[in-house]
Amino acid sequence: QVQLVESGGGLVQAGGSLRLSCAVSGRTFSTYTMGWFRRAPGKEREFVAIIRWNSGTALYADSVKGRFTISRDNAKNTMYLQMYTLKPEDTAVYYCAASRGVLLRGPDEYSYWGQGTQVSVSS
Repeated sequence: QVQLVESGGGLVQAGGSLRLSCAVSGRTFSTYTMGWFRRAPGKEREFVAIIRWNSGTALYADSVKGRFTISRDNAKNTMYLQMYTLKPEDTAVYYCAASRGVLLRGPDEYSYWGQGTQVSVSS
């Protein structure tokens, strides 16, 4: 079992920055792929960024590439999503997730989910 707890969401103006955190606990998650997904109002949950915990290899959605950075701190068992140059279209509930698979982008491949944290970007 893997437990995930997100924090760090909030309201920010367009062009601003936020950092989301995901505290991870549970055994053997070091071999997992961890990721950030989001769901905007009226839309499906979508892939944002994923990272292979043991190697640090990361993938990004085209919509956030160059603006968001995913990382993990092994000592703190925490994953981060640093978001820069936020846009109103980034407004969504952001979820962290864990999968035993290798760098999979589909939400259905992820077995463990946090409760979500709201990010709202005003124009």
